[in-house]
Amino acid sequence: MVEAAWHHRRDYRPTTRSVLQARWEKAPEDVRLRGQAGNERLHQQWIHFDVRKKRPVIANVAIARELAGWCWSVATMDK
Repeated sequence: MVEAAWHHRRDYRPTTRSVLQARWEKAPEDVRLRGQAGNERLHQQWIHFDVRKKRPVIANVAIARELAGWCWSVATMDK
């Protein structure tokens, strides 16, 4: 989770690569919307920590914790 959290530091842009785009389109609509919202929220958290001048390694662990909670929410979504 900690390693994955670093990837949310840069702004999230939908992919243009055909392989990743094909995987994204296979997901149900509600999961795609939750995924988009999660990516945007995690990036906004990074911005918030940067503005507050938090140390990046500390901020990253906080983002990883939030990412874990987000993964749990997707895993337990009603189908």
